[in-house]
Amino acid sequence: MTAGETAASFFKYASISIAVVVGLYATLLGLLTTSTVQSHVVYLHAIQMTWFKDLNVPETFGFLKNQVTPFSIKTSDGERLYAWHILPAELYRRHEQPLVAEPVGFVSDITSRLAFQLLRDNPEARLIIHMHGAAGTVGSGYRVPNYRALSAGQPGKIHVLTFDYRGFGRSTGTPSESGLILDGLAVVEWAMNVAGIPPSRILIFGQSMGTAVSIAVSKQLALQSPPVVFAGTVLVAPFVDTARLASTYRVAGTIPILSPLARFPLLFNYLQCFIWDKWLSKDNVAQYIRANEANDEKYRLTIIHAEDDYDIPWHHTPILFWHAVNASVPAGISYNDLELRKLESKVDLGAAGSVMEWRTDNGVIREEILKTGLHDVIMGYPVITMAVMRSFAAVDPAFTC
Repeated sequence: MTAGETAASFFKYASISIAVVVGLYATLLGLLTTSTVQSHVVYLHAIQMTWFKDLNVPETFGFLKNQVTPFSIKTSDGERLYAWHILPAELYRRHEQPLVAEPVGFVSDITSRLAFQLLRDNPEARLIIHMHGAAGTVGSGYRVPNYRALSAGQPGKIHVLTFDYRGFGRSTGTPSESGLILDGLAVVEWAMNVAGIPPSRILIFGQSMGTAVSIAVSKQLALQSPPVVFAGTVLVAPFVDTARLASTYRVAGTIPILSPLARFPLLFNYLQCFIWDKWLSKDNVAQYIRANEANDEKYRLTIIHAEDDYDIPWHHTPILFWHAVNASVPAGISYNDLELRKLESKVDLGAAGSVMEWRTDNGVIREEILKTGLHDVIMGYPVITMAVMRSFAAVDPAFTC
């Protein structure tokens, strides 16, 4: 075979390979326009990540006996959400003997359990409603260390309530944007009406996909009459909206899905028409801030992101922060003007990152950018504990004593 024939053969097979790859990618794009496939890609709810452990035995995840109470919460449309009520370590220590004596496993009536009574009957108790990200369950990955970080500031008072959205883990149903918002509202209603915890003693915490649910729920409750505003809302590794996330997202931080198409605005904008669950967090956070400012409600919003987050790039957070700040200013403020203000007011923490706070007469909007922390590891960091304590202390300075 001559050199020319070899080159021709190479280009022939290379062309075939490229055509196959392009064909497969086009097929993937076609499948992504269907609601079923898109739901699985967005929520990853079929990926359990706890296949070899029983969620009804939380001790296998490193908890003390009966430190966690598994139970369920019913939504307004009839779904059952699997949930964990997690006792803080010091409170558990004080009541260890009667807690150990109780039966273990899933509880059909949580109000009969000591752990629930320690939450309901203590006027000093605080509750964090935890909304996790896509994929997995309440027991997956870095979520367990996250629960410990959340209660670490006051291990005798801070309870954690975490749950799996519909279609995740042991929860019934199929995930959707409207469905997950109903799930969040159902858990908040349980906390206020069943556990009897007032909003001033509740903090909403969301990570990754959970940030979209958290801010949507916080906004809806702030807009109702009378408004409901919590001690704080903490968002870790948030995203602006689904379309912007799709334009930057890479599986495992390396494999792009739609990001190559972002270079072709007309095509990418056309494909956005097929996004079913839009999760417009930028709009929701703006409406949340405007509602609180208009109602003279005290609020605290904290947004945290790590620069080395390869799942959701950290530059989503400055955009979300700007939408929040812009909503707090009657005349508005441009993104560039806010960046200039950051040059004057931002606190440089060196290797720990930076902090910018925007204060109004009613609230505090805080942006924390860490140098390291990735997408999930950050959830066990002290910065999470500090965000919780700032929120609760802002409502009641005596809480830190």
